[in-house]
Amino acid sequence: MKNSGFTWRKRLRSFKYAFHGIWLLVRYEHNAWIHCFAAVCVVVAGAVLGLSAAEWIVITFAIGLVLAAEAINSSIEALADLVSPGYNEAIKRTKDLAAGAVLILAIAAAVVGLIVFVPKLIIFVG
Repeated sequence: MKNSGFTWRKRLRSFKYAFHGIWLLVRYEHNAWIHCFAAVCVVVAGAVLGLSAAEWIVITFAIGLVLAAEAINSSIEALADLVSPGYNEAIKRTKDLAAGAVLILAIAAAVVGLIVFVPKLIIFVG
């Protein structure tokens, strides 16, 4: 790949491509819909329960990491399907590992959510 140097136009174009990738994720990836729904629920709950700035930072990173992992997983799956449309054990392993990475982050995000929200919910309900 030839690098012909830095220009603001190229940097702006790269943002256009990145936003298109986010749109593709949200528009077509069914698992991303689940993550987005969970993120909306968490943001609403955070607004109602009055999260601190530090809590919002942690929650924002948890949401961002899960969505980024889902985007990487989806791109790996799309590329793998292009390279090997038929069944291939190595492709299956690659896809399973990528999906496992998303699951690990989703579980970690759920734990973060419990750590942040359970004490607030106990106070809110009690």
